[in-house]
Amino acid sequence: MRHKKTYYARELNTPYGMLIIEGPISSEIVQSYDFHEDLIAFRPPDQQHKALIGIAELEEGRIIIARHQNTIVGYVTFLYPDPLERWSEGNIENLIELGAIEVIPQFRGCAVGKNLLIVSMLDDAMEDYLIITTEYYWHWDLKGTNLNVWEYRKVMEKMMSAGGLEWYATDDPEICSHPANCLMARVGSRVSLETVQKFDRLRFMNRFMY
Repeated sequence: MRHKKTYYARELNTPYGMLIIEGPISSEIVQSYDFHEDLIAFRPPDQQHKALIGIAELEEGRIIIARHQNTIVGYVTFLYPDPLERWSEGNIENLIELGAIEVIPQFRGCAVGKNLLIVSMLDDAMEDYLIITTEYYWHWDLKGTNLNVWEYRKVMEKMMSAGGLEWYATDDPEICSHPANCLMARVGSRVSLETVQKFDRLRFMNRFMY
């Protein structure tokens, strides 16, 4: 399938200054911006910056960022699922994963994550995709937010719903390893019933046969 990408940008006023929410942006643009030192949820900032550059180079890869002047202070990534995950096993060419979303502590509570997702879905091409995200509590900044896992999950679900993602049941062992973990998905308006059925089979692979 052809991966069309249409750039969108929005301004977001916050108490700490104006942010530009923009994307999908190219690897060259990602590389040209500074990367905030507090973006540490997944790996050290310099490594994560390189990871975003790599994702932007992928044909299906999408990077949407929140930028304060010339510095990236938040981002969301979309790409094919990791080959080691069950979500890649069905070889569904229009299934992509919201792989990571992160906002620096200073701008949390300013609806940055919500706006990253809203801008992500402005591109009509997203209606061709079945978009999933897997939420694991061990990636959540419980200490920095003073929230417990259930409060944090509620925040995550509300934010994801801004992008049209909904909770889906699954028997995936990693997600089932803790009740706060969850699978969420958004089925684009042009996604076929066949794709949805393939996704349903991926969601439940451990059913007992009677």
